[in-house]
Amino acid sequence: MSMKRTNVYADPEDLAIIKEAAKRRGISEAEIIRQGIHLAAMANRVWDEPLFSRTFEGTGRTPSRPEVRDVVADAVRRETGPDSGSAA
Repeated sequence: MSMKRTNVYADPEDLAIIKEAAKRRGISEAEIIRQGIHLAAMANRVWDEPLFSRTFEGTGRTPSRPEVRDVVADAVRRETGPDSGSAA
């Protein structure tokens, strides 16, 4: 991966924490800073598509616990049924 050098100003207390973490984890301080930059970039990224692009039809109400349990149990039964090759 190609990288570009840049300079930033950082709080000395933050740098001390980074130094300690790098030593504890056995990685470079630069790697921790790169990870932090990546997290900040991803947290501020504007995506072209919405996170949930599909919609699902439903009753318009929140299902009860027994309803959820039954639907999950039915799905498990379908996946572990005789056609799946595993013992039920």
